[in-house]
Amino acid sequence: MSRGLAVALALWAGGGAALAQTGAAPRPGDIYGVWRNPKGSVHIEIKPCEGRTCGVVVWANDNARADVKKKKNQDLVGMQLLRDFSASDPNEWKGRVYVPDLDMTFSGQVKLLDRASLKAKGCLLPNFLCKSQTWTRVDTANAGTAKAS
Repeated sequence: MSRGLAVALALWAGGGAALAQTGAAPRPGDIYGVWRNPKGSVHIEIKPCEGRTCGVVVWANDNARADVKKKKNQDLVGMQLLRDFSASDPNEWKGRVYVPDLDMTFSGQVKLLDRASLKAKGCLLPNFLCKSQTWTRVDTANAGTAKAS
């Protein structure tokens, strides 16, 4: 896997413990909120976007911003990295992941593990050359209270 793909997937990917299965259909608002990558270098707000779910960078440390600025001549903050996500299974959403330093889009998946953590996975091809990480909710006090707009 290229360094660029690994770095970009590290910006958004997740992994962790299993969520108790309730059998209930996922609700789009369950993953809404601000999430922090494992290194704490990037925060993405997952929110509704034109009938689907997306993720936009709302904060990034200086190193993450400089890396993207050097390659794309754009600021990482404000970039939509998660695109066109929709519910696929209970507590799971699938869509596309934009990798700014490669200027490419890949298949992606987000699985809510519990109210404070999610597993995100990105693949070069469907289920091939994948990377996943655990992300943590930044706004845990508001977990589960976000409303779809």
